Amino acid sequence: MNKELFKNIESERIRYLPTYIFQEINDRKTILIKEGKDIIDLSMGNPDMPAPKPVIEKLIEATSDKEAHRYSVSKGIMALRKGVCEWYEKRFGVVLDAQEESIVCIGSKEGVNHLALAIFNHNDTVMVPNPTYPSHFYSVAIAGAKIYDMPLTKENNFTPTLPENFLGSEKPKAIVIGFPSNPTTQIADIGFFERVVKFAKKNNIIVIHDNAYAELGFDGYKAPSFLQTEGAKEVGIEFYSLSKTYNMAGWRVGFAVGNKYIIKALARLKSYYDYGMFAPIQEAGVAALSLDQKYIDETVGTYQRRRDILVEGLNKIGWKVQKPKATMYLWAEIPDKFKEMGSKEFSLYLMDKAGVAVSPGIGFGKYGEGYLRIALVANEERIRQSICSIEKIM
Repeated sequence: MNKELFKNIESERIRYLPTYIFQEINDRKTILIKEGKDIIDLSMGNPDMPAPKPVIEKLIEATSDKEAHRYSVSKGIMALRKGVCEWYEKRFGVVLDAQEESIVCIGSKEGVNHLALAIFNHNDTVMVPNPTYPSHFYSVAIAGAKIYDMPLTKENNFTPTLPENFLGSEKPKAIVIGFPSNPTTQIADIGFFERVVKFAKKNNIIVIHDNAYAELGFDGYKAPSFLQTEGAKEVGIEFYSLSKTYNMAGWRVGFAVGNKYIIKALARLKSYYDYGMFAPIQEAGVAALSLDQKYIDETVGTYQRRRDILVEGLNKIGWKVQKPKATMYLWAEIPDKFKEMGSKEFSLYLMDKAGVAVSPGIGFGKYGEGYLRIALVANEERIRQSICSIEKIM
């Protein structure tokens, strides 16, 4: 075998991507579990609850139709696109054209990545929050575009500052935002979205908003949609997902809605890549969007109870953390006595010494250093157990 053939087999598109730090955490977790160590896994935003029973029943029913096993369509079946548009009108008061202003994605992660390939050229500049969901910046890098960091820090309340002016070639083609935020859990109001729309129109910039955690609000909080803002559809789109709202992460059902020209570009690229997801899953997605609010309330109630137990427990043992108003995470500043370790080393230390797996803040961008993201994906007993284990190293 000619080893030289494979020496540089990776394209430049992926060769220079930074190390996916979460893989290092997962590898260590796998080793410890094989050694027989009990690991409480709070690292990945992977819901531990099942999808609602009516959704599962609809999937089973739909698979019995012999026609359901044929190719679907890359843009998504019309029933599902109509379903998400009806849901948007009911939930946010946003009226959408299912034909031109909506598209189904195989999870919002796929949609975000394919959108980057569809609309960004080599050396385009894209404004991206830092820290943020990794696909927000990896998608830009893979498309060959340049990243313009928008630091999210405690000092600016984890909300991006919109610059007054840009220097020549720095002028961006697009801005990516995501509220409620993964990983910082920060929320945004309509006033912020209004400033974003005004900023986008002034600078002729596309807006991409990730709204995956819209329904996971606590203490009565209801997140707004970017598209509720006057003029939003003129400049941007919004991604939404069934993964967290309906505990359907593995089903991979996401959407993009909004500006018809951006949707059209994404649809064109997707038509070369896929035939859409399995049709019965899409039919089950329609069923999910028509469910009674009680199913969402039950999920939110579970996460809120877990949040309260974790936050109160950590504060009690001396790890000072704030209660998030939304998402399924805790964005926790590393305790002073461990700060010099950095988020990656402290994450490994927690796993080795306390048997608790979390995500290091540095994995979400350099401005995430000094923090950990802790997911509320274990039952109340396991969360209490994790607090007891962490107390021993505090």
